[in-house]
Amino acid sequence: MSGFVAAFGLSSSFGAPSSEQIEGMLASIRHRGSWLEGLREQPAAVLAQNYLRADTGNAPQDSEVPLSDERRACICYDGQIGNIDSLAAGEGVPPGPFLEERTLLVLYRRHGPQMFSYLKDAIFAFVIHDGEHWLAARDLLGIKTLFHGKKSGVQYLASELKCLAPALEELYEFPPGHFMDESGVLTRYDELPASPPGPMEDDVDEMVRVIRGHIFDSVRNRVDFGVSTAGLLSGGMDSSVICALAAWRLRKLRGPGARLNTFSIGVGESTDITNARMVARHLRTDHEELIIGVDDLTAVLPEVVYYLESYDPSLVRSAAVNFLVSKHARSRGFEVLLSGEGGDEVFCGYLYLKQFPEHQLFRRQMECLGFLHNNAALRLDRMNQANSVRVVTPLISGALLRYVMNIPAEYKLRAEGDTKIEKWIFRKAYEAMLPPAITTRIKQEFSQGAGSADSLAAYFEDRLSDREMDEARREFPFLRSKEELYYFRLFTGRFGHGKAVDTVGQWIAL
Repeated sequence: MSGFVAAFGLSSSFGAPSSEQIEGMLASIRHRGSWLEGLREQPAAVLAQNYLRADTGNAPQDSEVPLSDERRACICYDGQIGNIDSLAAGEGVPPGPFLEERTLLVLYRRHGPQMFSYLKDAIFAFVIHDGEHWLAARDLLGIKTLFHGKKSGVQYLASELKCLAPALEELYEFPPGHFMDESGVLTRYDELPASPPGPMEDDVDEMVRVIRGHIFDSVRNRVDFGVSTAGLLSGGMDSSVICALAAWRLRKLRGPGARLNTFSIGVGESTDITNARMVARHLRTDHEELIIGVDDLTAVLPEVVYYLESYDPSLVRSAAVNFLVSKHARSRGFEVLLSGEGGDEVFCGYLYLKQFPEHQLFRRQMECLGFLHNNAALRLDRMNQANSVRVVTPLISGALLRYVMNIPAEYKLRAEGDTKIEKWIFRKAYEAMLPPAITTRIKQEFSQGAGSADSLAAYFEDRLSDREMDEARREFPFLRSKEELYYFRLFTGRFGHGKAVDTVGQWIAL
């Protein structure tokens, strides 16, 4: 997608931020925007932005960024607005390059901090500066990443930790669902509900119809095949549904002979490989399999931890696999990858949720959504961006999430005998579209299905001693395994043992 760095002088006694320093910070995330970059100096402010080609809306490569309006307000932005066409039309913003940025500037001019009520179907991190005031914000779920910190009277904001860690001792993750202005105060503008929004009166047929409609609209709004686009296909429900709808849309746009390209990856003949192969045949996609070994995974771990900015084992395992398949797809010329990420959070797909009684499911689902900002969503953003690939996730849709939050727990985790079927209503919605082996497949985390979870956990048991682990735990008691210790060493070697460590979210289990 894109990346940015912004710095604001908080007091005239300290002077303006250094443009040379901001250029250096932006250079550390050039992978986020290898197509176009620029820097803009404003009174007591420096803002820098880069873009991938797929994110510019066909803008010329000599376009000036960060984008500014006729009144010299400028914006640094990373994100995607699902309903951008209707939102822009409603605000009178004409079509063209940088439509999302231009629309956000109009919303800011007209509504100030009230602009967030218009962004219910958006993932974003942005900074706007109008010459006098500034506003920074991050989306409710924290799908897009943002960090902040202060030093010597200058406030810094950046897309990735690596921009700020070399220069700042005090740095923090920007909390999701918040904005900050020139006061330096963080203000919450939205939060996940504490209880279900209201009773659901729809029957199963109506639920299925509405779910299909929201996901169809999300694919149509987010996937245009304007640049070379492929699907990440694991053979699970989420990725299979997205690839099925994308394949259908591609044929509608290009003709009945058009075939979607899909990619799968696995350690040997993993379950993901075999199931993705089945789905690819069913959907008639041009499918490629990337078969890897443990040595391929361990070779890229230093890169993966650096780009990921995490040491959580479950996240690193899946990220390493994602990194390799994304790198392969980019080498084949693809600039956009479609992902089924978000389905487990929306439809209660994680197996650990089965242990809770029905009346607790809504609260537990909200907790699960709350893990996204510094854990699960990082893989989505970082591993594709590391390879200068844009990732599109139609299941992360505001309209879909709001509807599914109303669906009673019994339709998300369906009791059948002594077991519960995760994502039951989602499976029901697409059971006619996919092979039964896929719609009945038990949920596996990406690293489990691809085969990297067990492989890496076993690998580090033999590489690190029990004594090393005991010594590390005395100093860092939050470390849970030898595998995590190895990743922690990679992380702190790059980002230090200070505040950067506090930005890392740990998944509930290894």
